[in-house]
Amino acid sequence: MGVDYYNILKVSRSATEEDLKKSYKRLAMKWHPDKNRANNKEAEAKFKQISEAYDVLSDPQKRQIYDLCGEEGLKATEFGTPSHGGGPYGNSDSGFRYNPRDAEDVFAEFFSSGSSGKSRVFYRNGVSGEAARNQGNAKAAAIESKLACSLEELYKGARKKMKISRVVPDEFGKPKTVDEILKIDIKPGWKKGTKITFPEKGNQEPGVTPADLIFVVDEKPHAVFKRDGNDLVVNQKISLLEALTGQTLNLTTLDGRNLTIPVTDIVKPGRELAIQNEGMPISKDPSKRGNLIIKFEVIFPSRLTVEQKSDLKRVLSGAVN
Repeated sequence: MGVDYYNILKVSRSATEEDLKKSYKRLAMKWHPDKNRANNKEAEAKFKQISEAYDVLSDPQKRQIYDLCGEEGLKATEFGTPSHGGGPYGNSDSGFRYNPRDAEDVFAEFFSSGSSGKSRVFYRNGVSGEAARNQGNAKAAAIESKLACSLEELYKGARKKMKISRVVPDEFGKPKTVDEILKIDIKPGWKKGTKITFPEKGNQEPGVTPADLIFVVDEKPHAVFKRDGNDLVVNQKISLLEALTGQTLNLTTLDGRNLTIPVTDIVKPGRELAIQNEGMPISKDPSKRGNLIIKFEVIFPSRLTVEQKSDLKRVLSGAVN
């Protein structure tokens, strides 16, 4: 007779529909793989047998065929509209041959309606069996993560590699964790808040379209420069003597060039000097750049000798306003 479905469900051959429901509920909850992480393979096998037994015995037509012909007869039978000359239980060219249903489908269907007729839902991997059937095109909420970039990377452009771990179903539909390397090409001029989207790179769950994975650009602080839109700002301290007599500034740009800037005019407190086209690239047109803004801070001496004061009076008495 093959597999003994009555023995698997722990019921007699005269079991009623209510007997089948009570026994299936008790055994399915006991052997569900999600509740048996330590002996997962054994639980999967038992859970599959229990669900197959209930699927057959709870269906009057399947149960009748099984009682008369056993498992082999059941699986050799086609269900549909009987044709003339066909077998006693509907062997026909227009029917479909019985195959065991997926255990999770049987389980979800049972608990979505419940043995008492009330609506009940079992959750697996965060998604209900009922939801898995009904959601269809539902998509998980996007996942955002910061992508820290140096000012040099945002100035010159760069390629960053990000390792992610995500949960996907294996060949048996069970969740497994896989690692993946994502390549992100940073374009010159990108600003803080720029978003890079990798569609459906989130975890895969039953009945739900995976979430998009979004990286959001964030700027790391720089030791010399500060960004202001498309401009770069640098604070430059100079002495009172340099402010009055002039000096030459030497700066290393974000792409490694040496920039020589002569300052010949008198620098008054709060003065700013703009160097054209030495700021950040403009992302829509990287051939264009913002400005480099030099903000001067004049450092006054903390004290002067009598002789120095006398010299300054003599030198500055004829100064032109």
